[in-house]
Amino acid sequence: MKLNPLLLLLFLAAMCWSCNDQCKETRITRRFTNVTHSLLELRTMVKNESPRALERPGKMYIKGDYLFVNEIKSGIHIINNKDKSHPEFITFIRIPGNGDMAVRDNILYADSFSDLLAIDVSDPSNPKEMQRIKNVFKNGLFDGGTWTLNETTGAINDQNVDFVTETVTVNCEEGVNPGWWGGWMNDSFAQSSFSGSSSSAPSSGGSSGKAGSMARFALHQNFLYTVTQNSLHLFDVAIPSKPKDFSTINFGWGIETIFPHDNKLFIGSNTGMFIFDNSNPAEPKQLSTFQHGRACDPVVVQDNIAYVTIRTGTFCQGSQNQLDLVDVSNPSSPQLIKSYQMENPHGLSIDSPTLFLCEGEHGLKVFDVKDKFKIDKNLLAHCKDMDAFDVISLGKTLLLIGKDGFYQYDSSNPKDLRLLSKIPVGKAI
Repeated sequence: MKLNPLLLLLFLAAMCWSCNDQCKETRITRRFTNVTHSLLELRTMVKNESPRALERPGKMYIKGDYLFVNEIKSGIHIINNKDKSHPEFITFIRIPGNGDMAVRDNILYADSFSDLLAIDVSDPSNPKEMQRIKNVFKNGLFDGGTWTLNETTGAINDQNVDFVTETVTVNCEEGVNPGWWGGWMNDSFAQSSFSGSSSSAPSSGGSSGKAGSMARFALHQNFLYTVTQNSLHLFDVAIPSKPKDFSTINFGWGIETIFPHDNKLFIGSNTGMFIFDNSNPAEPKQLSTFQHGRACDPVVVQDNIAYVTIRTGTFCQGSQNQLDLVDVSNPSSPQLIKSYQMENPHGLSIDSPTLFLCEGEHGLKVFDVKDKFKIDKNLLAHCKDMDAFDVISLGKTLLLIGKDGFYQYDSSNPKDLRLLSKIPVGKAI
């Protein structure tokens, strides 16, 4: 019997429609909750509290014998780190809306939603607020949810995000679209509106500390630089305890990190890397932009090579997981050397010829980078039992922070990192 082609087509379509009705898919979606905070109330909430356990560790900053660890959106732990095998919690400074920090001499700079605070930590057990510059930050980002300053009402409109796993019925032919939702799946440490600084350049204005590659605060000479989502904000810190609002440079959108190096500022964004000439610290000038596909990234620089990580699993909705090496010997014309595929690269630190690279839930990788064209062939070590977010190399010591806590290693032998101490989430030492 000869089948009517039209009837056959309708029959097959019906079968597919039936199949599509039965398909189910597990998705991680975002649910937003909007909260309004009174600035008047927020400004009365900054206070010293007894030491407490890590709950949602964010950025880290090291200055001398003291370690400063951000508790996302809540404040800063001060930890005596003189004995790296037994770090000791000293104080917790409650700072609502905090995500970032930097230290000049004995002054801790920290954001509190829209305000910049200067806090005297010369007595770590009894920090004292010295100065507050109000309403200098207009917006920010915490875990994928934004906050904005309403100067008319004097309030912060804060958008919180919960990640919810749902099983939904979908068309069988509907492919998963990681650009829409998958990019949010692994962002357990999406950063706040600003991030601690990585102060690699010497400062003529006083002694500064050092932070990881996720930095949005950076100290150089007599200035504190902070990047928001769309601007570079300068503060005069010639007198550390009395910072002054100095100037703002507006550019682009999706600005994420800042790294000072050899009178240059390297600024990471979700579309590329901006390079600024900072030979006049009071007036940075943009030299160039190195562009890549849409993805979140930090950057560190050493020996005229910029190391840039690009990853999925963030609000940037990128589709690449890779390490880019960029020649910045001519900062006006950066050139790609080579790209290497990674699993989900986050923060990184370079102590040539050793590169320490965080791979999120895939742990920490250590590479020998002497041969820029064979980095993937020179993996020295891979620590897998951690969720690594950012890392700081201090020569023979390595600091690492992640979803499950804070780690310190003896890194004198990069092939065999030796754990000195760990502060797990949920426990204060």
